[in-house]
Amino acid sequence: MRFRETTLSRTFILRLEHGDRLPDILENFAREKNMAGALCFFLGGVKDGSRLVEGPAADQLPPDPLVRVLSGVHEIVGLGTIFRDEAGAPKLHAHAAAGRDRKTETGCVRPGIETWHILEVVILEMDDCGALRKKDPATGFDLLDV
Repeated sequence: MRFRETTLSRTFILRLEHGDRLPDILENFAREKNMAGALCFFLGGVKDGSRLVEGPAADQLPPDPLVRVLSGVHEIVGLGTIFRDEAGAPKLHAHAAAGRDRKTETGCVRPGIETWHILEVVILEMDDCGALRKKDPATGFDLLDV
């Protein structure tokens, strides 16, 4: 285990609107606000055709991820972190559960989810976090380096 202690600074409350896309809108917001690290929570609705990545079909490296395309409007709740990559760009890593008609899909939002009318987001920024996402050649993941 590796760790770094930090403190919370600014808090942001966002209301995403119809068609706003994650992760793009949160990464752009983090860039505009010059955030190095943050925790974010979100909930609301996502459009038909939004996509989530599930774990790989087999325990292999590099992984061959399963992309799930949501059919119909879904309710969604998610949690993520934003940290800069090696080039200094903010990158969101968020997982969410999206439900419709008593069925739930769960996965990473990296391939893109689009807001269906409203998505509420709370962002808790961290001061002096010093963490970076670095590409791991063995897995292909952008791993958090603290």
